[in-house]
Amino acid sequence: MLDWESKPLPFKVYPALEQIRLPTALPPLAVDTFAALAPGAPSARPAPLDLERLAALLFFSAGVTRVKTYPGGAQVHFRAAASTGALYQTEVYVIAGAVEGLEPGVYHFGPGDFSLRRLRAGDFRGAVALAAADDAVAAQPASLILSAIYWRNTWKYQARGYRHLFWDSGTLLGQLLAVARALDVPARLVTGFVDAQLNGLLGLDAEKEGVLVAVPLGAPGPVAAAPPVITTLAPEVIPLSSREVDYPVLRDAYDNASLDSEAEVADWRERGGPSRSDVVMHDLTPLPAPLGVAGRSLAETIAKRGSTREFSGEAITAEALSSALSHATGGFPADVPSGLVDLYVNVHAVTGIEPGAYAYDRRAHALARLRAGDVREASAFLCLEQALGGASSATVFFLADLARVLERWGNRGYRLVNLEAGLIGGRLYLGAYGQRFGASGLTFYDRAVVEFFSPHAAGKDAIFVTALGRSAKSPLPSRERVAWRAEARGKPSE
Repeated sequence: MLDWESKPLPFKVYPALEQIRLPTALPPLAVDTFAALAPGAPSARPAPLDLERLAALLFFSAGVTRVKTYPGGAQVHFRAAASTGALYQTEVYVIAGAVEGLEPGVYHFGPGDFSLRRLRAGDFRGAVALAAADDAVAAQPASLILSAIYWRNTWKYQARGYRHLFWDSGTLLGQLLAVARALDVPARLVTGFVDAQLNGLLGLDAEKEGVLVAVPLGAPGPVAAAPPVITTLAPEVIPLSSREVDYPVLRDAYDNASLDSEAEVADWRERGGPSRSDVVMHDLTPLPAPLGVAGRSLAETIAKRGSTREFSGEAITAEALSSALSHATGGFPADVPSGLVDLYVNVHAVTGIEPGAYAYDRRAHALARLRAGDVREASAFLCLEQALGGASSATVFFLADLARVLERWGNRGYRLVNLEAGLIGGRLYLGAYGQRFGASGLTFYDRAVVEFFSPHAAGKDAIFVTALGRSAKSPLPSRERVAWRAEARGKPSE
């Protein structure tokens, strides 16, 4: 049972640090959602990174978009990007050096009051570059650093929360990269760095919070000078709960995946990595060409985005599924190759595609049929017996060949596959809501998922799940919707 008395605060609060309000007159994100998700080279004429664009990047990826008050007065501050259990353990920090309108320094982003609080004064971009063994970081105007507060997620999910740290930060990154593209601000992911150095730069209590990924922003300019001396930093932080429960296995997993020196980071990155699966797939069902336009601007999509709580069971078009899959898996700029996870799709109600279980072939943009027939019941069971998994139009399962990944990337490879799955899942959210249907991230029975998709998935591990479909909010349900909802509840339909 959940201990509601100890539920963590939703925000990290530095009571003694001065508040720096961010501008609320943000640049419009009028770009169509699919244009913001499209892969390809960055703009030939990138926009300068000023305080207004930085504020837009923060708001549309990690800001509070709405507040819901429940009977009794409890409130949930919903954020721009989805998070497991709406617990929002991902924190965002800004390492600013050449941002117009913002003094150089290390800042914490407070989504609750849409403000920055400065932890260190001075230009520390060189310190991030050193920790990442990446000189180019020191030439970009700023970097965002994402961390996770463990207790805010383990309060509900216990040690399994380690996986959620990367699912949620990946989902946030999916939106951040889309917003950056819409604003013509170059952005890339840096997943290799000396963990202890970045944790120390931010003044984190390593027993409770750890850095997950860095995101250098902006077009390169003059290289930052040598950073100031990094002194010990321990600012006052309001406790999240009256008491906390420690899960040592999570901290051990983080420590065992950490890199300890710049030389180790460089060696780790140079190993290369597994590319997309080279398995030849058979019985392919070609998908329609993906749509070039979603129909909603990126700003509207993010404003409308949520996590669907009940699907209608109605169909989406093959073009809609094709577009969501294509735009979600187009790759992303990072210091390691993408393509570490494989997608399996249970099709329940997609016009033009027979119901069944499929593997998605990215290169051919086609589905390889593994099982034919109605798999709604199986999908619901696999998704921890949640009806959402079967009531969707399609449910996407992310699996990875962990043995192959860990051989090349070491323990940090486990971070990579969960981060990539979360990022693709976040893009599926945008692709779905951009086309005016819904999505929901789900947890699952690990072994049962692999067994269901075997022998094709034999030797892989289940990583993440995202369900896609139409919401059941329509005031006048169709006959098919009524029939499905009644069947799902075990009652005859009228």
